[in-house]
Amino acid sequence: MAKKSKVGLTVETLGGYLREQRDAAGMSLRQLAEQAGVSNPYLSQIERGLRRPSAEVLQQLAKALRISAEQVYIQAGILSPDDDQIRSVELAVLADPFLSERQKQALLEVYHSFRMVIPGDESDPGIGTHVSNDAPTPTPHVRPEDSGSATPTEGN
Repeated sequence: MAKKSKVGLTVETLGGYLREQRDAAGMSLRQLAEQAGVSNPYLSQIERGLRRPSAEVLQQLAKALRISAEQVYIQAGILSPDDDQIRSVELAVLADPFLSERQKQALLEVYHSFRMVIPGDESDPGIGTHVSNDAPTPTPHVRPEDSGSATPTEGN
């Protein structure tokens, strides 16, 4: 039975995809490992679905294979394949050099959990609620004399 990753895709699917790309590039496992800067056994474990690589390792593998890192992230279940707007947020998080791998994963999980909130959910105002563009939202205007605090003016 396939191991399920947190994002729902199987780790074996990613490994099979990487193996196919390596074969298509005419590279041996050892050549790809060397070019990507990972150990031969580690790459073998990734291809067999025994290890889940970090976003950085996936980026190194994509670069060595001369394929899109974005496509590899989609195969790994890190990026959403359907929505460009969601994908741009995910790519920004993954590209941040100051975040650790754990922080990146946590941010993406929180982001995805917010995206799954049902619109109009009354239990958490502000999340999942949408303002219609049809009617303008009234903006309260407060005049200085209505605020109850007098501000000194020049000449008094």
